[in-house]
Amino acid sequence: MMDIKPKAFLFDLNGTMINDMAFHNHAWHDILTKDLGANISFAAVKKEMYGKNQELLERVFGVGYFSQEQIDQISIEKERRYQAAYKEHLTLIPGLKEFMNRAKQANISMAIGSAAIPFNINFVLDNLNIRSYFDAIVSAEDVKKSKPDPETFIKGANILGITPDECIVFEDAPKGVEAAQNAGMRCVAITTMHTADEFTAYQNIMAFIDDYNDPVLNQLF
Repeated sequence: MMDIKPKAFLFDLNGTMINDMAFHNHAWHDILTKDLGANISFAAVKKEMYGKNQELLERVFGVGYFSQEQIDQISIEKERRYQAAYKEHLTLIPGLKEFMNRAKQANISMAIGSAAIPFNINFVLDNLNIRSYFDAIVSAEDVKKSKPDPETFIKGANILGITPDECIVFEDAPKGVEAAQNAGMRCVAITTMHTADEFTAYQNIMAFIDDYNDPVLNQLF
């Protein structure tokens, strides 16, 4: 699995650090169908849940359908609904806290590279009190192009001062794995939202895990 020991772990957030993607799916489906009148299934919404909120709205309704002000309002309302539904369930994926402690002891830098807005990233980091683990946080507001463009992960590596080949990305979504591949980074895929057969297009996956208790992760240290 390993040929070069990593110096940095870059984590996607939603679905990768917390198992919350079904809550995002419900919040989006609710807003798109009940509030905005889109004729879209729950499964079809799941396929569109990558990149920035604005990009999702533009994929569903077309560019220019909403004003920027409307997009911002819809985005915050969706996140409010998601947070209200998810907060009582908010917890790290099993084994992750121990894994991060181990990385810290091994002097492996950690960063978050997420298409979420700061409102959601802060919701997770502050409620779980884990902000101190991360030396860099790259959100939707920090990049021009979101995943599968590599900008999110390249920016995270640059802030850490670590080259792409010394970074391992943790991702739950095919588009996120693609972003890591485009950045020249190896990836561990966590199967919270997608099955292994949905990642067959990518050559950069080192391992599939169900959670962070998987013994395959011992090889990273």
